[in-house]
Amino acid sequence: MHKLSDELLIESYFKAMKLNLNPEFIRLIEIEIHRRSLSHKIRVSS
Repeated sequence: MHKLSDELLIESYFKAMKLNLNPEFIRLIEIEIHRRSLSHKIRVSS
């Protein structure tokens, strides 16, 4: 996952959520997003 660009990582996260993929896979993406300090890009505004 470290070879993915930040943009592609975020896109992958939203696509995985939309397709309701395996929660463990989504969690791995989330961990990488947090590692890269990109959490603000996936927060849903209320």
